[in-house]
Amino acid sequence: MKITRKDFLRLSGLGLLALAGKKAVRAFAEAAAPSASPQTIKRWGMVIDLQKCRQKDGCTDCVKACNLAHNIPQIPDRAHEVKWIWNQSFESVFPQVQTDYTQQAYAGHPIPLLCNHCANPPCVRVCPTQATFKRENDGIVMMDFHRCIGCRYCMAACPYGSRSFNWQDPRPAIPSINSDFPTRTKGVVEKCNFCEERLARGLRPACVEACPEKAMVFGDLSNPETEPRKLLRARFALQREPELGTSPSVYYLI
Repeated sequence: MKITRKDFLRLSGLGLLALAGKKAVRAFAEAAAPSASPQTIKRWGMVIDLQKCRQKDGCTDCVKACNLAHNIPQIPDRAHEVKWIWNQSFESVFPQVQTDYTQQAYAGHPIPLLCNHCANPPCVRVCPTQATFKRENDGIVMMDFHRCIGCRYCMAACPYGSRSFNWQDPRPAIPSINSDFPTRTKGVVEKCNFCEERLARGLRPACVEACPEKAMVFGDLSNPETEPRKLLRARFALQREPELGTSPSVYYLI
């Protein structure tokens, strides 16, 4: 097929126009994208001092504060319960640390558990709709309740049991609804979000604020001058099943 000089010039002009348009779109996207230097990227994390935590046996102030802040339903049926923070015995949480000495010190002691906001979260990799994702700017593993289709792949992938599924409409089981945080619906997975809505307002997580013994310390793990990093340098700390390679952001001082 022959192409006339007029057709050649017209096609060349369209090609140049498309190339210019592609460059303009790329330049606009780069200008609109937030700049993030290594100095500004954070990794929120928590250090829980078990020596302080065990000073007040039976304390559940952190759990109550979390429940109130995030409209967590109180469902008596253990098979259907929803939990963001809960307590579990030391020996079941850290079975590999059951020496005679730790057994004497911590046997039967309740350990506060929550989502570990892993640096390498398996829940994110398996989610087919990206309803669960890790924020690049601070490492928080988030849930988009609107995108969740209830497949529960993330629950199967999480090795820490940190996620709950709403088998029923949770709203009738909420004692007092907090209008500052959205309620969920039946068929949605949920979990701890490190109180990201409070962090956006310059506040600490509700559980940290409510702890009477100040056993929970929250801060930027990427900054060596923060309180969590200073504690981790001074004390021996445990992570839950670090051998799995998930790199939890929650540490326990013993």
